[in-house]
Amino acid sequence: MLYGEYDRHLARIEQQLGISLSSRGNQITLSGPSDAVAVARATLNALYDRLGRGLSVDNAEVDAALRFATTAVAAGDTRAESQFGGAAAIQTPRRHISARTPGQKDYINALRKNELVFGIGPAGTGKTYLAVATAVSMFVSGQVDRIILSRPAVEAGERLGFLPGDMRDKIDPYLRPLYDALYDMLPPEQVVNRLGSGEIEVAPLAFMRGRTLSNACVILDEAQNTTHVQMKMFLTRIGENSRMVITGDLSQIDLPSGTDSGLRNAVNIISDVDGVAVVNLTARDVVRHPLVTKIVEAYDRSENKAEGRAGNTRPRE
Repeated sequence: MLYGEYDRHLARIEQQLGISLSSRGNQITLSGPSDAVAVARATLNALYDRLGRGLSVDNAEVDAALRFATTAVAAGDTRAESQFGGAAAIQTPRRHISARTPGQKDYINALRKNELVFGIGPAGTGKTYLAVATAVSMFVSGQVDRIILSRPAVEAGERLGFLPGDMRDKIDPYLRPLYDALYDMLPPEQVVNRLGSGEIEVAPLAFMRGRTLSNACVILDEAQNTTHVQMKMFLTRIGENSRMVITGDLSQIDLPSGTDSGLRNAVNIISDVDGVAVVNLTARDVVRHPLVTKIVEAYDRSENKAEGRAGNTRPRE
């Protein structure tokens, strides 16, 4: 189980670290640069500990253990394997969800400790998925009575009326990622029943005005597409015994040109308020296909170059 079918887990560690692993029975020989060998040793120990706790190991878990071990070894941690073994985890009815990067570990811990959390980062970092998982876990354990998931339907505008169907049919395409996360963590029949009873509510941001959201875990996704006024409205909806999570990617703002993002403004204004946490995830926290990480990094480099050129062309004062 540790080695993987046809030793594919060992091969993955070899490929990622540029070292040689050879196995004979229950013994593994590691050959290569000392730092890389230390990372491989910590990775294997962490995965073995995970199996000992009755959890599965697949390619994604191997990659996660490698990330934790690499970060820990670079920081001089003598028990690097403990970083992954003790990573934050969320239990939902359908999945045991573990942090797969140090950044995700910080994010999950922030979700547990704070009443209001901003999760900011590029696509694929688990911002929304981990927020929904936390909400489901709190709901199932009885910490909250409701889950409320919201998104701004920025692209809709006047075009919303041209989509077929009633209002529910028109707004569902914008909220589909939230439904997908719910179905990943709860049995399908429970999702349908909870949606019908109102215990789980998925609605566009405009539907939040005038409400007080008590005893609920409230998530606003794609918050980079809110205006300053919309964000202030949403933040002031929080009620007694509620948690609120705001997620977004400031590099993908779809607002009209010249309109400030409510997410950026809110982080600047209230990040120092007690009970508020801001977690910034980066390309290193992307846990989708490895190509996504490379794409995010390539865009970051391109945007940084463009900003540098713009700075160089500004007239001197």
